[in-house]
Amino acid sequence: MLLSLVISLVWLYAGESSNGKVDYPEGYRQWTHVKSMVLLKGHPLYETFGGIHHVYANAKALKAMKAGKPYPDGSVLVFDLLEAKTENNAIVEGARKVLGVMQKDSRKFPKTAGWGYEAFKKDTRERVVTDMQASCHRCHSSQKHHDYTFSTYRK
Repeated sequence: MLLSLVISLVWLYAGESSNGKVDYPEGYRQWTHVKSMVLLKGHPLYETFGGIHHVYANAKALKAMKAGKPYPDGSVLVFDLLEAKTENNAIVEGARKVLGVMQKDSRKFPKTAGWGYEAFKKDTRERVVTDMQASCHRCHSSQKHHDYTFSTYRK
């Protein structure tokens, strides 16, 4: 009976960790903030990514980013995209548009160079990426020389 329970738990855990989906990045706001940027009208990616974005890196990603090396499995980068509003002659954060996540796991995401991609709608956990290859990796492929990421560490 105990062996059956252990086998069931192992099977359940293995199924969750290999489901081919990127995990929601719990606690990402406590990770290292590595970049902010505002995309304004006129930028080629404005229609999709216009607004204020902040990029956060977990400890594994930060170490690789600082060293300028390829990211190891377990690296996670978060792209927090917010509306850019003008208020009192300043650009301020509005509502969240999307929370984009890149998770490095070579076994889980072999078709996209080890990277899994997901976007969570607004302030929810609703997944919006239906095809990682077409929706995300095709554009990120232009950054193969930076291990498929657009952000670099600013010293």
